[in-house]
Amino acid sequence: MNLFAVIAAGEIDPARSIHWLWPAAAELIYGSLASILIFGLLYKFAGPAVRKAMADRTAKIQGELDASAEARSSAESEAADIRRAAGDIASERQRLLADADAQAEALLSDGRARLAAEIADLEARAEADQAAAASRVGDELRTEISRLAAEVSDRLLADTLDDSAQQALIESFIQKVGSSS
Repeated sequence: MNLFAVIAAGEIDPARSIHWLWPAAAELIYGSLASILIFGLLYKFAGPAVRKAMADRTAKIQGELDASAEARSSAESEAADIRRAAGDIASERQRLLADADAQAEALLSDGRARLAAEIADLEARAEADQAAAASRVGDELRTEISRLAAEVSDRLLADTLDDSAQQALIESFIQKVGSSS
């Protein structure tokens, strides 16, 4: 019997299939072929795109995991460095203070040595200036005494000598100069 004849006779409810599990044979064949065709086309055309998307997603997730692991190890090493540096702060402080004390002592001793050398130099210059001033004053005093003596002797000679004695002295001087040359 034909399905349509059974349905037309009214014996079977058209909303129900003949078998409770399987559809009609033609529907099963065409549906299976269409499904195989659709699944084959999806596998051929959409499969590579899906595989690429999944591989990209996997690579992205792996990259994020690697970056987070690297960031964590970097943070742990920085934390260890900070902890180590925190422990070294006291010793570093003591070393810096010792270096500063040594530099200050070196500057003080250098400054004292330069100051002593400068004082010795200034004292030597002062003594040389005193000697030069004493020599200069002595020379000036001798010059002034010579000038005053010459002036006094000129006055005394002018007062004590008359014209004839003066003329005799000049001639005797000229003769002495002339005879010695």
